[in-house]
Amino acid sequence: MFKNTPLSYGLVAIILHWLMAFTVIGLFGLGLYMVELTYYDSWYKGSLDLHKSIGITLAAILIFRILWRVFSKQPKPLSTNTKVNQLAHTAHIAMYILLAVIVVAGYLISTADGRPIEVFTVFNVSALDFVFDDQADIAGKVHYYGACILIGFVVLHALGALKHHFIDKDKTLTRMITPLKED
Repeated sequence: MFKNTPLSYGLVAIILHWLMAFTVIGLFGLGLYMVELTYYDSWYKGSLDLHKSIGITLAAILIFRILWRVFSKQPKPLSTNTKVNQLAHTAHIAMYILLAVIVVAGYLISTADGRPIEVFTVFNVSALDFVFDDQADIAGKVHYYGACILIGFVVLHALGALKHHFIDKDKTLTRMITPLKED
């Protein structure tokens, strides 16, 4: 039930998937909201602190998810179309890479002034000892455009899952919602 099987994702993979999905979408929405705030808005600092704290948490979950994926068997694709399966696999890898790039860029934005990132007022993530010219601006562009591209991948990913469910009528979506029992 907790581990993946040849036919289904286990509970750990399912929880990680949905936790990351909702977190990424929430951070994207919060990020879009934040860029509209001015320094004098009442939630300016609070939204930044929340975004950074959730972003650091997402980084930890991403590392755990990648390790889980590497060291767990993956369910076999339900589609027999090898080109579609390869495209889906490549899209998943691209999303992991984009997430890593976005997290690193967010870190570089947040630590460009040399101060650590305070995570939920529980602990700090130290800044690096070096800073490059225009670090916050360059990392900010990478962070923003990377997030936009990632959301594009997320939309395609969701549309693909819906296609599998409603058009192909297979269990691709179902097995990412609940662990399936082996027959």
